Amino acid sequence: MASTRKPTFRPGADSPVGKAGGPRSEGPGGVISAQRSVEPEEKTSDNVIAFPEPKGKRKRRIVLWTVSLVVAFVAVLMAAAVFSPALAVRTITVDGTTLLTPDAVQKALSGLDGKPLPQVNEKEVNELLKPLIQVRSATIEARPPSELLVHVNERVPVALLKQGDSYVMVDVDGVQLGATKDQAAVALPLIDAGAGATNTELFKAIAAVLDTLPPDVLARMSTASAASPDAVELKLVDGKTVVWGNAEDRELKAKALEALLKMPADPKVPVSVYDVSVPRHPFTK
Repeated sequence: MASTRKPTFRPGADSPVGKAGGPRSEGPGGVISAQRSVEPEEKTSDNVIAFPEPKGKRKRRIVLWTVSLVVAFVAVLMAAAVFSPALAVRTITVDGTTLLTPDAVQKALSGLDGKPLPQVNEKEVNELLKPLIQVRSATIEARPPSELLVHVNERVPVALLKQGDSYVMVDVDGVQLGATKDQAAVALPLIDAGAGATNTELFKAIAAVLDTLPPDVLARMSTASAASPDAVELKLVDGKTVVWGNAEDRELKAKALEALLKMPADPKVPVSVYDVSVPRHPFTK
Protein backbone atom coordinates (compact mmCIF):
# COMPACT_ATOMS: atom_id res chain seq x y z
CA MET A 1 0.00 0.00 0.00
CA ALA A 2 1.43 3.40 -0.88
CA SER A 3 2.54 5.53 2.05
CA THR A 4 0.45 8.46 2.96
CA ARG A 5 3.29 10.44 4.52
CA LYS A 6 3.43 14.00 3.32
CA PRO A 7 6.63 15.94 3.94
CA THR A 8 5.95 19.24 5.57
CA PHE A 9 8.24 22.10 6.39
CA ARG A 10 7.91 23.90 9.62
CA PRO A 11 10.30 26.92 9.76
CA GLY A 12 11.99 27.82 12.94
CA ALA A 13 11.47 31.05 14.67
CA ASP A 14 14.75 32.53 13.37
CA SER A 15 14.68 31.08 9.88
CA PRO A 16 13.82 33.31 7.01
CA VAL A 17 11.01 32.01 5.06
CA GLY A 18 11.96 34.02 2.04
CA LYS A 19 9.97 36.32 0.17
CA ALA A 20 7.61 35.46 -2.49
CA GLY A 21 9.49 34.22 -5.50
CA GLY A 22 12.78 33.96 -3.51
CA PRO A 23 14.71 30.81 -2.77
CA ARG A 24 13.83 28.87 0.31
CA SER A 25 16.70 27.91 2.63
CA GLU A 26 16.77 25.73 5.61
CA GLY A 27 18.36 27.43 8.64
CA PRO A 28 19.85 25.60 11.53
CA GLY A 29 16.62 25.93 13.41
CA GLY A 30 14.49 24.67 10.60
CA VAL A 31 13.03 21.26 11.04
CA ILE A 32 11.66 19.15 8.36
CA SER A 33 9.04 16.79 9.73
CA ALA A 34 6.79 14.20 8.24
CA GLN A 35 3.26 13.67 9.42
CA ARG A 36 1.05 10.71 8.56
CA SER A 37 -2.54 11.45 7.99
CA VAL A 38 -4.46 8.41 9.15
CA GLU A 39 -7.74 7.82 7.41
CA PRO A 40 -10.40 6.29 9.62
CA GLU A 41 -10.57 2.55 9.06
CA GLU A 42 -13.82 1.04 7.99
CA LYS A 43 -15.66 -0.11 11.08
CA THR A 44 -16.68 -3.75 10.95
CA SER A 45 -19.73 -4.78 12.82
CA ASP A 46 -20.08 -8.22 14.40
CA ASN A 47 -23.89 -8.15 13.88
CA VAL A 48 -25.46 -10.05 10.92
CA ILE A 49 -27.74 -8.01 8.79
CA ALA A 50 -31.24 -9.63 8.80
CA PHE A 51 -33.08 -9.34 5.56
CA PRO A 52 -36.91 -9.22 5.72
CA GLU A 53 -38.61 -12.62 5.26
CA PRO A 54 -40.67 -12.91 2.07
CA LYS A 55 -44.33 -12.24 2.76
CA GLY A 56 -45.49 -15.40 0.99
CA LYS A 57 -43.24 -17.66 3.07
CA ARG A 58 -44.29 -16.01 6.28
CA LYS A 59 -47.96 -16.36 5.33
CA ARG A 60 -47.55 -20.06 4.54
CA ARG A 61 -45.89 -20.66 7.88
CA ILE A 62 -48.74 -18.94 9.71
CA VAL A 63 -51.31 -20.98 7.79
CA LEU A 64 -49.49 -24.23 8.58
CA TRP A 65 -49.33 -23.39 12.26
CA THR A 66 -53.00 -22.44 12.31
CA VAL A 67 -54.06 -25.64 10.54
CA SER A 68 -51.94 -27.74 12.90
CA LEU A 69 -53.51 -26.13 15.93
CA VAL A 70 -57.04 -26.61 14.55
CA VAL A 71 -56.37 -30.26 13.71
CA ALA A 72 -54.96 -30.90 17.15
CA PHE A 73 -57.94 -29.18 18.78
CA VAL A 74 -60.44 -31.20 16.71
CA ALA A 75 -58.58 -34.43 17.53
CA VAL A 76 -58.84 -33.66 21.23
CA LEU A 77 -62.56 -32.94 20.90
CA MET A 78 -63.15 -36.17 18.96
CA ALA A 79 -61.23 -38.23 21.47
CA ALA A 80 -63.22 -36.65 24.27
CA ALA A 81 -66.48 -37.41 22.47
CA VAL A 82 -65.57 -41.01 21.67
CA PHE A 83 -64.64 -41.88 25.22
CA SER A 84 -66.76 -39.43 27.18
CA PRO A 85 -69.22 -41.05 29.62
CA ALA A 86 -71.48 -38.05 29.04
CA LEU A 87 -72.42 -39.60 25.68
CA ALA A 88 -73.06 -43.09 27.04
CA VAL A 89 -76.11 -45.03 25.79
CA ARG A 90 -78.91 -44.83 28.34
CA THR A 91 -81.99 -45.13 26.12
CA ILE A 92 -82.62 -47.46 23.16
CA THR A 93 -85.64 -46.59 21.02
CA VAL A 94 -86.91 -49.11 18.45
CA ASP A 95 -89.19 -48.67 15.44
CA GLY A 96 -90.20 -50.77 12.42
CA THR A 97 -91.26 -53.87 14.34
CA THR A 98 -94.42 -55.84 13.54
CA LEU A 99 -93.54 -59.45 14.16
CA LEU A 100 -91.40 -58.51 17.13
CA THR A 101 -92.03 -56.26 20.09
CA PRO A 102 -89.71 -53.31 20.77
CA ASP A 103 -88.94 -54.88 24.15
CA ALA A 104 -87.48 -57.96 22.47
CA VAL A 105 -85.11 -55.80 20.42
CA GLN A 106 -84.15 -53.68 23.42
CA LYS A 107 -83.37 -56.79 25.42
CA ALA A 108 -81.12 -58.11 22.65
CA LEU A 109 -79.25 -54.78 22.62
CA SER A 110 -78.95 -54.43 26.40
CA GLY A 111 -75.20 -54.97 26.14
CA LEU A 112 -74.87 -51.50 24.63
CA ASP A 113 -76.02 -49.77 27.82
CA GLY A 114 -73.32 -47.42 29.07
CA LYS A 115 -71.28 -47.57 25.87
CA PRO A 116 -70.41 -44.15 24.33
CA LEU A 117 -72.62 -43.41 21.34
CA PRO A 118 -69.71 -42.72 18.94
CA GLN A 119 -68.42 -46.25 19.58
CA VAL A 120 -71.68 -47.96 18.57
CA ASN A 121 -71.84 -49.07 14.92
CA GLU A 122 -74.39 -50.86 12.76
CA LYS A 123 -72.28 -53.98 12.34
CA GLU A 124 -72.25 -54.51 16.09
CA VAL A 125 -76.00 -53.88 16.36
CA ASN A 126 -76.79 -56.39 13.60
CA GLU A 127 -74.55 -59.00 15.24
CA LEU A 128 -76.46 -58.58 18.49
CA LEU A 129 -79.79 -58.95 16.65
CA LYS A 130 -78.84 -62.15 14.80
CA PRO A 131 -80.64 -64.40 17.31
CA LEU A 132 -83.88 -62.62 16.37
CA ILE A 133 -84.65 -64.40 13.10
CA GLN A 134 -87.44 -61.95 12.33
CA VAL A 135 -84.87 -59.17 11.82
CA ARG A 136 -83.42 -58.97 8.32
CA SER A 137 -81.27 -55.93 9.08
CA ALA A 138 -81.15 -52.79 11.20
CA THR A 139 -79.83 -49.26 10.93
CA ILE A 140 -79.03 -46.91 13.78
CA GLU A 141 -79.24 -43.22 14.51
CA ALA A 142 -77.44 -41.55 17.39
CA ARG A 143 -79.35 -38.89 19.27
CA PRO A 144 -76.96 -37.25 21.74
CA PRO A 145 -76.47 -37.14 24.53
CA SER A 146 -77.68 -40.65 25.38
CA GLU A 147 -80.34 -42.03 22.99
CA LEU A 148 -79.78 -44.71 20.34
CA LEU A 149 -82.56 -45.05 17.75
CA VAL A 150 -82.72 -48.46 16.04
CA HIS A 151 -84.64 -48.80 12.74
CA VAL A 152 -85.54 -52.48 12.30
CA ASN A 153 -86.09 -53.98 8.85
CA GLU A 154 -88.09 -57.13 9.51
CA ARG A 155 -88.48 -60.12 7.25
CA VAL A 156 -91.87 -60.20 5.50
CA PRO A 157 -93.92 -63.40 5.64
CA VAL A 158 -95.26 -64.38 2.23
CA ALA A 159 -96.90 -67.77 2.85
CA LEU A 160 -97.93 -70.44 5.32
CA LEU A 161 -96.59 -73.96 5.54
CA LYS A 162 -98.55 -76.75 7.20
CA GLN A 163 -96.55 -78.45 9.93
CA GLY A 164 -98.54 -80.91 12.01
CA ASP A 165 -101.51 -79.09 13.43
CA SER A 166 -99.87 -75.64 13.07
CA TYR A 167 -99.28 -73.22 10.27
CA VAL A 168 -95.81 -71.70 10.04
CA MET A 169 -95.22 -68.30 8.48
CA VAL A 170 -92.23 -68.17 6.12
CA ASP A 171 -90.57 -65.40 4.14
CA VAL A 172 -89.19 -65.54 0.61
CA ASP A 173 -86.01 -67.23 1.90
CA GLY A 174 -87.98 -69.91 3.74
CA VAL A 175 -87.12 -68.51 7.17
CA GLN A 176 -89.78 -69.46 9.70
CA LEU A 177 -91.11 -66.34 11.37
CA GLY A 178 -93.82 -67.68 13.65
CA ALA A 179 -96.66 -70.16 13.91
CA THR A 180 -100.40 -70.13 14.39
CA LYS A 181 -103.08 -72.76 14.98
CA ASP A 182 -105.70 -70.86 12.99
CA GLN A 183 -105.01 -70.45 9.28
CA ALA A 184 -107.73 -67.82 8.95
CA ALA A 185 -105.95 -65.65 11.51
CA VAL A 186 -103.19 -64.86 8.99
CA ALA A 187 -104.00 -63.40 5.57
CA LEU A 188 -101.41 -65.44 3.69
CA PRO A 189 -101.72 -68.19 1.07
CA LEU A 190 -100.98 -71.77 2.01
CA ILE A 191 -98.28 -73.46 -0.03
CA ASP A 192 -99.40 -77.01 -0.71
CA ALA A 193 -97.56 -80.05 0.60
CA GLY A 194 -95.80 -80.62 -2.71
CA ALA A 195 -93.77 -77.46 -2.18
CA GLY A 196 -93.67 -77.64 1.60
CA ALA A 197 -89.90 -78.07 1.83
CA THR A 198 -88.29 -74.67 1.68
CA ASN A 199 -85.15 -75.87 -0.06
CA THR A 200 -86.90 -77.09 -3.21
CA GLU A 201 -87.02 -75.36 -6.58
CA LEU A 202 -90.81 -75.36 -6.41
CA PHE A 203 -90.85 -73.49 -3.12
CA LYS A 204 -88.34 -70.93 -4.35
CA ALA A 205 -90.37 -70.29 -7.51
CA ILE A 206 -93.65 -69.89 -5.58
CA ALA A 207 -92.11 -67.75 -2.83
CA ALA A 208 -90.51 -65.43 -5.39
CA VAL A 209 -93.93 -64.88 -6.99
CA LEU A 210 -95.68 -64.23 -3.69
CA ASP A 211 -92.94 -61.84 -2.59
CA THR A 212 -93.65 -59.69 -5.67
CA LEU A 213 -97.38 -59.25 -5.03
CA PRO A 214 -98.62 -56.03 -3.39
CA PRO A 215 -99.85 -56.63 0.20
CA ASP A 216 -103.52 -56.12 -0.69
CA VAL A 217 -103.30 -58.64 -3.56
CA LEU A 218 -101.36 -61.14 -1.44
CA ALA A 219 -104.06 -60.95 1.21
CA ARG A 220 -106.62 -62.19 -1.37
CA MET A 221 -104.69 -65.39 -2.07
CA SER A 222 -105.79 -68.69 -0.57
CA THR A 223 -103.23 -71.19 -1.87
CA ALA A 224 -100.17 -71.31 -4.10
CA SER A 225 -98.82 -74.32 -5.95
CA ALA A 226 -96.64 -75.28 -8.89
CA ALA A 227 -96.42 -78.37 -11.06
CA SER A 228 -92.96 -77.11 -12.05
CA PRO A 229 -90.94 -73.91 -11.57
CA ASP A 230 -92.41 -72.71 -14.89
CA ALA A 231 -96.03 -73.40 -13.96
CA VAL A 232 -96.89 -71.42 -10.83
CA GLU A 233 -100.59 -71.18 -10.07
CA LEU A 234 -102.44 -69.20 -7.39
CA LYS A 235 -105.93 -69.53 -5.95
CA LEU A 236 -107.93 -66.60 -4.65
CA VAL A 237 -110.11 -66.81 -1.56
CA ASP A 238 -113.17 -66.58 -3.83
CA GLY A 239 -112.06 -69.70 -5.71
CA LYS A 240 -110.79 -68.02 -8.85
CA THR A 241 -107.48 -69.09 -10.38
CA VAL A 242 -104.44 -67.06 -11.36
CA VAL A 243 -102.24 -68.59 -14.06
CA TRP A 244 -98.83 -67.10 -13.45
CA GLY A 245 -96.37 -69.25 -15.37
CA ASN A 246 -92.68 -68.91 -14.58
CA ALA A 247 -90.94 -66.42 -12.29
CA GLU A 248 -89.79 -64.13 -15.11
CA ASP A 249 -91.19 -60.60 -15.45
CA ARG A 250 -92.59 -60.88 -11.92
CA GLU A 251 -93.05 -57.14 -11.41
CA LEU A 252 -94.87 -56.73 -14.73
CA LYS A 253 -97.09 -59.74 -14.00
CA ALA A 254 -97.94 -58.39 -10.54
CA LYS A 255 -99.05 -55.07 -12.04
CA ALA A 256 -101.11 -56.85 -14.70
CA LEU A 257 -102.85 -59.00 -12.08
CA GLU A 258 -103.55 -55.99 -9.89
CA ALA A 259 -105.15 -54.21 -12.84
CA LEU A 260 -107.32 -57.26 -13.71
CA LEU A 261 -108.52 -57.61 -10.13
CA LYS A 262 -109.60 -53.97 -10.10
CA MET A 263 -111.80 -54.35 -13.17
CA PRO A 264 -115.51 -54.11 -12.33
CA ALA A 265 -117.29 -57.45 -12.42
CA ASP A 266 -119.73 -58.07 -15.25
CA PRO A 267 -122.50 -60.55 -14.27
CA LYS A 268 -123.01 -61.40 -17.92
CA VAL A 269 -119.36 -62.40 -18.35
CA PRO A 270 -118.25 -64.17 -15.19
CA VAL A 271 -114.51 -64.56 -14.65
CA SER A 272 -112.96 -67.71 -13.24
CA VAL A 273 -109.36 -67.38 -14.49
CA TYR A 274 -106.88 -64.52 -14.57
CA ASP A 275 -104.01 -65.33 -16.91
CA VAL A 276 -100.89 -63.17 -16.62
CA SER A 277 -98.40 -65.70 -17.94
CA VAL A 278 -97.82 -63.30 -20.84
CA PRO A 279 -97.91 -60.01 -18.89
CA ARG A 280 -98.10 -57.73 -21.93
CA HIS A 281 -101.23 -59.56 -23.07
CA PRO A 282 -103.10 -60.63 -19.92
CA PHE A 283 -106.63 -61.93 -20.22
CA THR A 284 -109.50 -63.41 -18.25
CA LYS A 285 -111.85 -66.28 -18.99
